Amino acid sequence: MSEVPGTGSTARREAGAAASPAAASPAAASPAAAAWGAAPLPPGAWLGVLGGGQLGRMFCQAAQALGYRVAVLDPDESCPAGMVADAHIRAAYDDAAGLDRLAQRCAAVTTEFENVPADSLRRLARSRITTPSGDAVAVAQDRLAEKSYIQAAGVPVAPHAAIRCAADVDACPDALFPGILKTVRFGYDGKGQVRVASRDEARQAFGALRGVPCILEALQPLDHEISVVVARDLRGRAVSYPPSRNVHRDGILALAVADGSVPAGIADQARGHALSLADHLDYHGVLCVEFFVLRDGRVLANEMAPRPHNSGHYTQDGCLVSQFEQQARIMAGLPLGDTALLRPAAMLNLLGDLWFDAQGRRREPDWAGVLAVPGTRLHLYAKSEARRARKMGHVNILGADAAQLRERIARVSAVLGLPDADA
Repeated sequence: MSEVPGTGSTARREAGAAASPAAASPAAASPAAAAWGAAPLPPGAWLGVLGGGQLGRMFCQAAQALGYRVAVLDPDESCPAGMVADAHIRAAYDDAAGLDRLAQRCAAVTTEFENVPADSLRRLARSRITTPSGDAVAVAQDRLAEKSYIQAAGVPVAPHAAIRCAADVDACPDALFPGILKTVRFGYDGKGQVRVASRDEARQAFGALRGVPCILEALQPLDHEISVVVARDLRGRAVSYPPSRNVHRDGILALAVADGSVPAGIADQARGHALSLADHLDYHGVLCVEFFVLRDGRVLANEMAPRPHNSGHYTQDGCLVSQFEQQARIMAGLPLGDTALLRPAAMLNLLGDLWFDAQGRRREPDWAGVLAVPGTRLHLYAKSEARRARKMGHVNILGADAAQLRERIARVSAVLGLPDADA
């Protein structure tokens, strides 16, 4: 485990600095509860984040814009967040010494991904405000626990069954076919999922997934997918962003559009469900809930992410306060920000495939062509190497109305050689 100053301007001034005054003495047994009556953290205080990927990077930038200093814990010396953080603690996510160093420096800590060890968050929570809690993250790490919590919050989900052994495949109801067999843990961006048309296919898929615990979900008559980002503070106050309508390719989010086209009744249902789930979990932080919208208008919760989400990146340019700024505000005890959509907005994901031509030769995408389209802002993540299916950045696109936004999405997609995506 080692600690180095990050490469941000504050880091150059603060190399070797001690913990901020706000973090100088441990909080009470329940730091989050104690923070309810505390004054907000002053600018210059330290915030911490577990994980050095692009979400951590964008959190750093948002927190620094509010005047805070940020320490990142990540084992990768060249991680994107470490490049902009004020301090980078190079340690594994379960390294006790590294976690203690983070707690010594920072008054509040968050995570940028859901597969961080829940026990690491629980350890940090003994002395520091920790958002979200280890318990909430543990729920999101287990699809079966997640489904149970969602249902207990009164939010509908697709019919499903636990598949822990081959006998469970034989015993599950016929109504679950055709369905999707998903691993209970460590599935994201379409990984650990297999479509199965029959019980025989489910048996084969369960074997191909090495017999790890799974969940079988019945396929639904899907019309489209949407997601809602919620921010809930330490006092239980919560706000939600307008839903985005999402398009996936190969299990990875390709496009998220927030243009007001989701019917009001469906949008209200989804926002209400997301807020109910955050309340039921007593969640603190930024939470994204993904939903299926069925052809008959029903809204079913699919899954949740206990962090900022790809589908919420449009908030960086389409809203006054982004999902990343909300994350920092919650940690610092500041008021939640305005979530109103200023203009129709969309997020177009940039995967590493764009850095290769049809013959597999390396190339640089035509950024000048992208930025020549009015209403575009480019966000690149400074990753060291482009690889196929690796998230390298995104383009946010704004329009005066939904029609203009769609036209600009099509223009940017054409410049990049991406297929048209109809959300």
